[in-house]
Amino acid sequence: MKKIKWVMNNLPKTADKNLPIMSLENVAKARAFHKSFPQYKETPLVRLSGMAKELGIADFFVKDESYRFDLNAFKVLGGSFAMANFIAEKLGRDVSEMTYQYLTSPKLKQEFGQATFFTATDGNHGRGVAWAANRLGQKAVVLMPKGSTKPRFDNIAKEGAQVTIEEVNYDECVRMANALAQKTPNGVMVQDTAWDGYEKIPSWIMQGYGTMASEAAEQLKAYGVKRPTHIFVQAGVGSLASAVQGYFANLFNGTGPDDSCPITVIMEAQIADCLYRSASTADGHIEFATGDLQTMMAGLACGEPNTIGWDILRNHSSAFLSCPDWVSALGMRRLAAPVKGDTPVVSGESGAVGMGVVTTLMTNPDYKELKEQLKLDENSRVLMFSTEGDTDPENWRNVIWNGKQVD
Repeated sequence: MKKIKWVMNNLPKTADKNLPIMSLENVAKARAFHKSFPQYKETPLVRLSGMAKELGIADFFVKDESYRFDLNAFKVLGGSFAMANFIAEKLGRDVSEMTYQYLTSPKLKQEFGQATFFTATDGNHGRGVAWAANRLGQKAVVLMPKGSTKPRFDNIAKEGAQVTIEEVNYDECVRMANALAQKTPNGVMVQDTAWDGYEKIPSWIMQGYGTMASEAAEQLKAYGVKRPTHIFVQAGVGSLASAVQGYFANLFNGTGPDDSCPITVIMEAQIADCLYRSASTADGHIEFATGDLQTMMAGLACGEPNTIGWDILRNHSSAFLSCPDWVSALGMRRLAAPVKGDTPVVSGESGAVGMGVVTTLMTNPDYKELKEQLKLDENSRVLMFSTEGDTDPENWRNVIWNGKQVD
């Protein structure tokens, strides 16, 4: 069985110029925008008290994004907020004026017209962009990488987007979509990865993801938990991870006692572990993962990091983990059938890796050193994000019902 690989964060720090992207003020704007949608409802923060006791930690919380806008994943938060910001900028207005009511009104068509939003996706981001474009009367073109599943393709197509599966990996799809956007009148690239010269839209997407982190922080307080000791968050290009990291680094900024940022663990699919590789060099340079990047964790199959997200992660995250597919399968099973009395969570391949990691660290003596380095013990209050439900229903059933084995 393949091993989880890990490295503690010993990277040289930067000026941290990107942390303000995830300021509490910016995230509050994003959340206010999402609240204007009639479909908006906070997703559950599930407290797995029985699981926590079973694992030997104080508390365990799972943010269940399978309920987000009935789209079975969190990604729509980013794409929709980026679209709103783009439209606001074109109209010379503030995003606070871009309510759902306005964006779906005839007045928007008169003042803005219509754009075509291009993106590349393994499934959830593209579905979110397509859904938002459909609701707002805009167009969407979505490119998917080799190996994308039919259910994920169909979910995007039914939102009215033009969608294709290309014979290249995710990162090449990003380049193809960007080239198409540049050649198309009123074409706009809406991607959650950043590179030199393409940073504004990814920043807006990250702020949109902040809605999820903001909800979780408030929900923890409702449970009587001011601050988690640990946050486990997965990464593809790193936009979600850096959004969560950035929000909590701003929320717990060390200005008071017991107000330091929680220990934050970044987890990747082993075949696409660009952040882990970048952290392992310890010199601050970004490393890429190349090839087909075929993994069960399709939403994490990204080989080139978001540059602005990487800056936040290298300054604030505690450790980077490279996880084989079996880690996610373990997490999926644990969440689907937890300890009696706990609420089951339908978590997909890219959503369950945090459960698999925590379970492994607390039950497998082979990872004792990592467990101790992370100070994971009976006093730990853990927060993780299940970012998708069963977005590939057939594979989810094969893992949960049929005991599908993966390496």
